[in-house]
Amino acid sequence: MTLLITKALIASEDSAELIAADVLIEEGVIKSIGNQLKAPKDAKIIDAAGRILLPGMFDAHVHFREPGHEAKETIQSGSEAAINGGITGVVMMPNTNPSIDSGTVVGQVLDIATKQARIPVYTSGCVTKGRQGMELAGIEGMRKKGVLMLTDDGDSTGDPAVLYRAMQYATELGMFFASHCEVPELAGPRALNDGAMSYRLGIKGSPACAEEIIIDRDIRLAHATGAHIHIQHVSSKMGMETIAWWKSRGDVHVTAEVSPHHLLFCDEDIGDYDTHYKMNPPLRTKADNEALLQGLIDGTFDLIATDHAPHTPFEKSQDFASAPNGITGLDTALVSLHHHFIATGQFGWDLLIKRYSAEPRRFMGLEAAEIAEGKPADLVLFDPEKQTTFTKDFMKSKSQNTPFLDKTLMGSVELVVLGNEVLLER
Repeated sequence: MTLLITKALIASEDSAELIAADVLIEEGVIKSIGNQLKAPKDAKIIDAAGRILLPGMFDAHVHFREPGHEAKETIQSGSEAAINGGITGVVMMPNTNPSIDSGTVVGQVLDIATKQARIPVYTSGCVTKGRQGMELAGIEGMRKKGVLMLTDDGDSTGDPAVLYRAMQYATELGMFFASHCEVPELAGPRALNDGAMSYRLGIKGSPACAEEIIIDRDIRLAHATGAHIHIQHVSSKMGMETIAWWKSRGDVHVTAEVSPHHLLFCDEDIGDYDTHYKMNPPLRTKADNEALLQGLIDGTFDLIATDHAPHTPFEKSQDFASAPNGITGLDTALVSLHHHFIATGQFGWDLLIKRYSAEPRRFMGLEAAEIAEGKPADLVLFDPEKQTTFTKDFMKSKSQNTPFLDKTLMGSVELVVLGNEVLLER
């Protein structure tokens, strides 16, 4: 395939300025970048005037539900939702059924991904067998299949002694740990934040300290063992400040992520028991939103990750306390972040690319995608002036449990190219 993209505004993690140029792609590689490039014979030409050319995004925290819950999502449907949102690589979480806790299950899952996904799909593995928190999972077998990240995501690893031993063992193998931080006895029903909104709705809330206690515990364990610890989906100001304090010490390898929904929504948005806003950790306060945004800008958060968590309409139609936690995010993340933060001038394309494309790949030991001569084609063409309406027909995920359902936002993913293939063209 030969593709010439003309008059694009090229964005990168290294500069707030957009560079106007043509980009020529031949056989899956960026051949040249310049002005008024001549189109080779038989080249496909795309006029990108006024549109932004970005490296493909990378999401290091998604739930594809396969094996075991394919009615919610499959590896194929989840990866198509990623492409629809301008995302060209993902890392799956292991809370499937059976759990991804051995080399055998890792092999089965990656075999499905190789056959059915059009983008690279990686998987994490469990810390403990069945995510039960008691006995170490088959760590060596998973490592041999390429797993780098170990997590009992969906829950914390309950016994700190087990996590401590896992860190001692797996760190020697070059693996690292990701923590869903929650004291279950304190978090209670996981329905919503403990505060004015929970009192008004008459539902027992989950206090932020249930999350913050485990953030500190797991970083302390990493400090003691020399492990790399990654804190997932941080939701509170104090949790973020705890991470910042540990980072400032300089003697522990800690990274952290924030999800778009914890930047965009708060517990007041729940309104009249709207389960599209029910997630774990729960939405907290507007003050937390503001603090998390500053943490993303100042680098306390290394990554943006959606925690894409699909559920069927039937499940989400239950009463608020009974409905499952989770929000889909792959179809919507890039457009919503543009609409709320880039279009309003709160941060630029450079920060978005660094936190949602470059750093997530480096985090997984991969080379960052880059729009540069000689680099593999891995790019997204984004129209900031066009609107996207997130109807059920538009979204590719099997589930649409998102507050953005039927909402219209500014921005549109127009083209996704990976290697020698055009994955999406509107």
